[in-house]
Amino acid sequence: MPTPVVLVAGLHGPARTATVERLLADHPGSVAVHHDLTRVAGGLVRRTVRDRAGVRDETEVRLAHGCVTCTVREDLIPQLIRLAPAATLLIADLWDSVEPRSVAEAVDCPEAHDVLRLTGVLTALDAAAMPDDLTCGERLAEVGKMAAAGDQRYLAEVMARQIEYPTALVLHGGDEGDRELSRAVLSHLAPVTPVHLVTGLPSVTGPAVCAAELAERVEPGTARLPCDAQTDEIVTMVWRERRPLHPGRLFEAVDELVTESVRSRGRFWLATRPDRMLAWDAVAGIVSVEDAGPWLAALPGAAWDLISPARRLAASLDWDPECGDRVQHLVFTGPDLDTGRLRALLDSCLLTEREQREQRDGRRLDDPFGPILDLKEIA
Repeated sequence: MPTPVVLVAGLHGPARTATVERLLADHPGSVAVHHDLTRVAGGLVRRTVRDRAGVRDETEVRLAHGCVTCTVREDLIPQLIRLAPAATLLIADLWDSVEPRSVAEAVDCPEAHDVLRLTGVLTALDAAAMPDDLTCGERLAEVGKMAAAGDQRYLAEVMARQIEYPTALVLHGGDEGDRELSRAVLSHLAPVTPVHLVTGLPSVTGPAVCAAELAERVEPGTARLPCDAQTDEIVTMVWRERRPLHPGRLFEAVDELVTESVRSRGRFWLATRPDRMLAWDAVAGIVSVEDAGPWLAALPGAAWDLISPARRLAASLDWDPECGDRVQHLVFTGPDLDTGRLRALLDSCLLTEREQREQRDGRRLDDPFGPILDLKEIA
């Protein structure tokens, strides 16, 4: 029987450490592996292996390249495989800014299935710090949490991904008010993900978790996006429309859209790119717009066999006789959102009926998103 493996992620080191210590205490025979990436830019990491009694081994490891991928491939996976025969549970204690998805997919690989069984992905959060950190506009390099040389990610960006991907969230620290606020925030950002306290962790030795299914929860075409909701001052608003967006008007509205909310994400389409699904991802005023591949309505029927069942199901549930699966589906979360003004702004970015007729007659629209999307496509 493959040894169960649980990943513990989180930018808040003390919360993550408390979660790992609790897992070690609750599971006799368990072992935790942690890589300190403070010096990863120089190709050097410090690996610590510990159990409930304390540190078993501490070693400096030199990598071919200084990055998280190398750390996982060259050292973490081999260490987990080496430790598996004598361990009841393996705990991958991830460095602060490591996003758990890439590690989960490395653990849940065919080559390791006979030895390792991914059974959970937890993100540990400091209840007192999490709500503020989600509004933080600083880069990881500015707060000393880089995961590689040249790491340009933002702290809030990484935290949002650590919150939205895992199988469970764990709160540590703060007072009752902090925990209540954190639960409220998490109920908007990850409404289907269970939230636990360190003193009551979920089971992590059960059936295997499929990394591909976890990825489908956050991929633009299949993401489990939140619904309209309000908890005290926290508001989540869903905007869904079928008409295409005018690229120029949307581009002009981007700054206002991302500063109105703390977190927004979803999928959309532009009149100038009717065959392409575009992904919207914004947090703490930082926005990313990327090409997420073709809409299924733009593909020949034979190509659907190459598409995952989850994507085909999502498209069929969203199908419109005229537009197919093309849809504007954006979700905004923030304190005291003026939903009426936000909807009006988004609606104003849609093509009017007259513009749609003109486009069908051959009128071309300028696309200020072109340099961004085309550059990413080439890269």
